[in-house]
Amino acid sequence: MAKSILLVDDSASLRNVVAIALRGAGYDVIEAADGREALSKLTGQKVHLIISDVNMPNMDGITLVKELKKQATYRFTPIMMLTTETQPEKKQAAREAGAKAWLVKPFQPPALLDAVSKLVLP
Repeated sequence: MAKSILLVDDSASLRNVVAIALRGAGYDVIEAADGREALSKLTGQKVHLIISDVNMPNMDGITLVKELKKQATYRFTPIMMLTTETQPEKKQAAREAGAKAWLVKPFQPPALLDAVSKLVLP
């Protein structure tokens, strides 16, 4: 059974590029355009990794991380931030909220897949 990854980004084109890379590597991908939509798509199913942008409408990525960590089902699911943000304060806020990794856009798909392979839970 393929591992599933929730991909959260308000850019449809970026979601498409990341989803193609992930699906090509054998992962199932659930897509959401912002944190609020991401929470609505998590209905108790097993998710092995969450990849989220930081800056999104309705609910940003750091708020999403905080909300996920409140839920018993997703408290221990690893979260990677995929963002254009480079400020140390943003990285620290994400880390404090519970994010495990930070990858800056633009990125190379092999670098993304390498990071994903290190974070996906068995």
